[in-house]
Amino acid sequence: MPQKLISILFLATALVAAACGSSDSTGASPSYTDISVSELQKMLEDEELTLVNTHIPFEGNIAGTDVSIPYNEISGKLDQLPANKDAKIVLYCRSGSMSTDAATTLVERGYTNVFELDGGMIAWEKAGLPLLGR
Repeated sequence: MPQKLISILFLATALVAAACGSSDSTGASPSYTDISVSELQKMLEDEELTLVNTHIPFEGNIAGTDVSIPYNEISGKLDQLPANKDAKIVLYCRSGSMSTDAATTLVERGYTNVFELDGGMIAWEKAGLPLLGR
């Protein structure tokens, strides 16, 4: 194969590889993490975090909730969240669908340490744990 053709193929391969690259070293796009009720309980005991109720209409809070922000208004209320986009934020709603939407929005806005309670308040109550303010 002529040297010029080999050089062109090498350059084309390098360009394709660069175009397919990701912004993080693992090749994964930024995302949030689903957590269980027991994982949230441990986090509430051991770690500093911001716990956010995203459910509308209001149906109660998990003890330790810092703020309630409707899932569909979270983009406009980022001032109620930590300014540090690496701060740990845990979101929940009644079943998990609203908090999933809110978690996706936060990740899109550059938050890097976002968690979502899998099953929401329903899972919390199934575990025998109370909701406040019902």
